Amino acid sequence: MRLPEGAAGAPADDPGLDAFLARAENRLSHVAPGPGVPLSNPRGDHDLQPEGFSVAPATPHRPAAVLVPVIDRPDGVTLLFTKRAAHLREHSGQVAFPGGKVDAEDTSPIDTALREAWEEIGLESGAVRPLGYLDPYLSGTGFLVMPVVGLVSREAVLRPNSAEVAAVFEVPLAFLMDPARHLVRSAEWKGRTRYFYAIPFAEHLIWGVTAGIVHNLYERLYA
Repeated sequence: MRLPEGAAGAPADDPGLDAFLARAENRLSHVAPGPGVPLSNPRGDHDLQPEGFSVAPATPHRPAAVLVPVIDRPDGVTLLFTKRAAHLREHSGQVAFPGGKVDAEDTSPIDTALREAWEEIGLESGAVRPLGYLDPYLSGTGFLVMPVVGLVSREAVLRPNSAEVAAVFEVPLAFLMDPARHLVRSAEWKGRTRYFYAIPFAEHLIWGVTAGIVHNLYERLYA
């Protein structure tokens, strides 16, 4: 890996809840992103590739959704993350937002995100107020991920599913909305050098798709 560099931009001037909600109302998409939808701008790890090559398989891409959980704690706003269980076949041990593949019975990406959050961490859908969508994110494994930003009640009780989740933790929004913490790292993948965002926090490393979604949250609300 090469030495990391910080992303360009200034830290969020006011990462408090009121400012966050106002920006979310004005800057998030309130319909599922897709072709022809205003404010829709598909993103992905390919954004960072200097040669412009795609790191994702060709279409059709598999639809998925994640919940970007926002919590108003007494000492500040946080985002909630999970650490995937070590025995999982895909992305084991990685930091992620609650989420997964779209099921046939899901009527919207919000349904998918809330269902997966219930299955993974026991978060009841009634404890979440959906605020809108970030830009869809194309992963290197061929998923088109719809990030759903949701305000989670601070009173919500979580019951992580140990079969899927090893840990649940929160990171201050002010920390995450400082783009200097959005490092760009690289690794060899399929014979090419692949670049991706990485955000170290305490003993955790938020990277890849999850870090890219965090960066998109900064771009949409604070850049």
